Amino acid sequence: MCKIIAIANQKGGQSKSTTAVNLAVGLARNGKRVAVVDADPQGSCTASLGYKEPDELEITLATILGHIIDEEEFDPRAGILHHEEGVDLIPANIELSGLEVAMINIISREHLMQEYLDMIKEDYDYIIIDCSPSLGMMTINALVAATSVLIPVQAQFLPVKGLQMLLHTITMVQRRLNKSLKVEGILLSMVDMRSNYTKDIFAAVKETYADTLGIFETYIPMSVKASEISAEGISIYAHCPNSKVAKAYEALTQEVLAK
Repeated sequence: MCKIIAIANQKGGQSKSTTAVNLAVGLARNGKRVAVVDADPQGSCTASLGYKEPDELEITLATILGHIIDEEEFDPRAGILHHEEGVDLIPANIELSGLEVAMINIISREHLMQEYLDMIKEDYDYIIIDCSPSLGMMTINALVAATSVLIPVQAQFLPVKGLQMLLHTITMVQRRLNKSLKVEGILLSMVDMRSNYTKDIFAAVKETYADTLGIFETYIPMSVKASEISAEGISIYAHCPNSKVAKAYEALTQEVLAK
């Protein structure tokens, strides 16, 4: 059975795309068949996996969902890109933004991504969806299609405060659109444990959410190396396999596999 994990946070700069790429590659390194769906019009995952000009790609998520909206026949596996580290990619570009606007008048608009993933999920053990940094229709589509949602949060006051809006959206989706959606857990990212302020935020998040949502034991440390990999088009495992960040993402992968 394929597990579909949406990586979601409506605030940008939370290591969402970095987590999507490195979790996906981590799962592939453990022998799993993995696809990444880039559901962000900025194409961050697409660029992070080496496709620097996503606007030049002929087939993207927008193209595929457009076929579904227009009820056209198409090959659901056409346009899937294969990365050297063993993961597949359904890419995105700015066209996805225009499609999201067009979806407003579509019947069952919340289920378009689910309809597509139902066509390909038998090929994979895990599908990782990198959501856009918003709570728009594309993120709703991802939450409807997903079996669970993983929430990366920077260990700072404002990002933690902004969690309430995302959690409200998740609850709404669980009630009305996807009753089986689970919260995989909160992943604290860009953590600097040398700072007492960060330690206080860390403790506050655990106190508030540990019993209801769950907090991953693993946290992703602050690192320059993590910010370098998006420009390289490879994962942290290929860029710097012995770094603290690589070890953290491997530990996260093991936690996800254990769930």
